Parts: sequence; structure tokens; C-alpha cells
Amino acid sequence: MEKDNNLKHIQDALNALPDDFSILEEQIDVELQMAYFEMAKSERPGVLSKEELEEAIKTLFEGEIELEEKKHLLVKLAGQDNIEAFRAIESFRKEADDSIRDWAVLALQESRMVIQSSLLGEQQVFISTGLGGKGQNIRYFVAMQHAEADTAFNETQRKLIESEFGFFLNKSEGTLEEINFHEGFALAVFLFPLKEKLHLIFKSFIDECNQYGNFLSEDVIITNVKKLTIEEVKEFIKKNE
Repeated sequence: MEKDNNLKHIQDALNALPDDFSILEEQIDVELQMAYFEMAKSERPGVLSKEELEEAIKTLFEGEIELEEKKHLLVKLAGQDNIEAFRAIESFRKEADDSIRDWAVLALQESRMVIQSSLLGEQQVFISTGLGGKGQNIRYFVAMQHAEADTAFNETQRKLIESEFGFFLNKSEGTLEEINFHEGFALAVFLFPLKEKLHLIFKSFIDECNQYGNFLSEDVIITNVKKLTIEEVKEFIKKNE
């Protein structure tokens, strides 16, 4: 009952979202996202003067400054309702190396939202997850297990899982991006509309597959935080036995 109530609360919150919302497309570590948003929350300088803005942009592109200072500058510029700040962040992201690229992506997304909110006269809703998304779809990772532990799916079962999963996703405007089979598991990455009821799709999909031999477990692991390795999947199952 508690599980059902939690699902209802989550679905109610999703249904309350406006029709026009933005989803972060890139796959960015959740801890890095939290660090960015914490800095953005605690370090808002207010509106920068023209001179302060120009100085911040100039300093951002200087190669000698420390990584941490670049992060602070990106956060500072992202909070400005200013197209020059947006363009500066956009240019920086294109040239950024791996050490700061994801941070720059978050800054660019925030800058875009600040400007859109100003132009449209209403607050924009931004949704981010570890696996990102596309359009109004969230990206998920799922691990499905054979009904008999430590039993590998045979070739027929593999084909059935892939074809039926893709079919049920397409019916709800979702997309199967990849699927792999390891030992007794099917590991998949897929896109699914944020406001659709994901648990109903899985129930229908598993019921359909199990008409051909009850080979697919009803217990699945679904996350939008990161792709799990087969070792992480096994460890999760072991902890929850």
C-alpha cells in the first residue's frame, strides 16, 4: 500500500508540471549537478554592471586561472539575464575540456532558462537527471532478470524481449536505445515520456513475454541516475533479498 501511495504522489507531482518544460539532454553525474546547483544557490551576485560582465567574460577565457575559479565565473554569468553572458558560456562550452565541460553544459542550460523566463514573463521548469533525456522524454536504465536465477535467456527469449519491449515503448512514444544480455540479465537504456505511467508499460510488457513460458521475472531495476554495471545489478539484488 505504501509503495502504491508513493507512486501516486510521484505521478501527481508529474501531472502538475506545465506542458512546456525543459529536460537536460546530456548525461551528467548527479553529484556534479548537485554541486553546481548548490553553488548557484549560494553565490548569486545580482545584476552585473557592463564593466563587471565584460571582466567576468574576459577572465573566463584566460588559460591561467584555476578550475574552481572558472566554475564560479560560469555560475555568475549563468545567472545574468544577458545575451552576451549566454553567448560567452556557449563559446566556452564548445572549447571546454573534460574537466569542466559538464559544468559548462549546466551553466549554459541555466543561462538559457533565465533568458527564456525573462522573455516569456513566466518561470521555466527545468528537469535534470543523471542519464539525461531528449525532448520531453527521460532516459532510463533497466535491468530485467530471468525468472530462474542464474539462468541465461535463450535466443528466442532474447528476440522476444527486444521486440516486445521496443513495441510497448513505441506505443507510448518511447524509444529503445540499446539492449544487451549478460548471463541471466537483460540490460537496456530507453527514452520514455516523463508524464506517462512507466510501471503500467512494464506490467503489460512482462505479461506479454510470459505468455511464452513465464521466463521473465516481474522484479526489475529501473533508474534514471546512471547505467549500472552487471556487478552493481547483482549487488543491488543481493542487498534486497
